[in-house]
Amino acid sequence: MDGKVKSIIVSQVKDFSWYRDICKRFFDFAFSLIGIILLAIPMMIIALIIKIDSPHEKILFRQKRVGKNNQVFTILKFRSMRQDAPHEIATKDFENPEAYITPVGKFLRKASLDELPQLFNVFKGDMSIVGPRPLIPKEKKVLKMRTEYGANKVLPGITGLAQVHGRDEITDENKASYDGKYALNMSILLDFSIILKTIFDVVRSKGIREGKK
Repeated sequence: MDGKVKSIIVSQVKDFSWYRDICKRFFDFAFSLIGIILLAIPMMIIALIIKIDSPHEKILFRQKRVGKNNQVFTILKFRSMRQDAPHEIATKDFENPEAYITPVGKFLRKASLDELPQLFNVFKGDMSIVGPRPLIPKEKKVLKMRTEYGANKVLPGITGLAQVHGRDEITDENKASYDGKYALNMSILLDFSIILKTIFDVVRSKGIREGKK
């Protein structure tokens, strides 16, 4: 896609949208609050298991991520790796992720349960239920492509269009393209379809890749 087309896309993403700019935040707030309440006990059980498995390490994993308009925020996850694991690179770029992932963490990652604390990020307004997955600041190449596609104009999400089209199995260019497509075509029907597809993919552990392969 040439620069002229990308600039047109970015311009279109800037246009006001009732769903994107008003309704979506209301739904995110309501659903994240409901999710936090309904999943409070399961999350406490997971936290207890993590603490029992490694009593001297933290339960939550905190990491700086790039959000809407390239603003940095702190994402929350259940810790699935040892605390001495590299924190400033994406897991998909690890040479030997198995050396750092804990036994409990392996299960949490496979079932995507490590993502549950991000409901608090959604509740706070740093993230949305659906949107481009937030990247770490060092992923400059993909961040640049996302900016060109207009994907940085919307809140990042727990799941997104790129996640249901291959997740870790597609190229960075394709991820940025899908993220830009989502930002341009955001709607309640698209969000609903992504959520349903995500549930099916999580059940099948589809698209998950740990480290370089």
